[in-house]
Amino acid sequence: MERAFYVGRFQPFHYGHEKILKTIAEEVDEVVIGIGSAQKSHSVRDPFTAGERIEMVLKSLENFPIRHYIIPLQDVEYNALWVSHVKSMSPKFDVAYSNNPLVIQLFTEAGIEVRRPAMHERNIYSGTAVRKSMIESKNREWAEFVPPTVAGVVDEINGICRIKRVAGNDD
Repeated sequence: MERAFYVGRFQPFHYGHEKILKTIAEEVDEVVIGIGSAQKSHSVRDPFTAGERIEMVLKSLENFPIRHYIIPLQDVEYNALWVSHVKSMSPKFDVAYSNNPLVIQLFTEAGIEVRRPAMHERNIYSGTAVRKSMIESKNREWAEFVPPTVAGVVDEINGICRIKRVAGNDD
């Protein structure tokens, strides 16, 4: 039995994340999904709360083929302690998946194998691009980048109004 760890901010969860998780599911038996920067919300870079992001991921993975756990992870401003923090908040895992250079370095230094999943159309499926579309679109163009369940959560919490407001200025 092999369990993986995969962390992301999921601001919001999009088809790129889903594709990576499907790849992970082909290689391991279980996956722990860390909701990074759990303490952040209500900004252009981090518009959604940890609870909202957990709901997005949970609903998107209702029919996911392997057992998965979702844990919120607050940032630790001392990188040398980050892996210990992750391990203290997570079920035990055997391998980590990431393409983030810092995350790769920290797990490698801690003696944890890191696998680099292929990115799925990164120029289209990135949180930055999805959030930009949320701010700029008039006709829900942003919804084509996320699973329908995520669009439903965004609608339910009036997320587009939120991100447009926090992206505004006070002129």
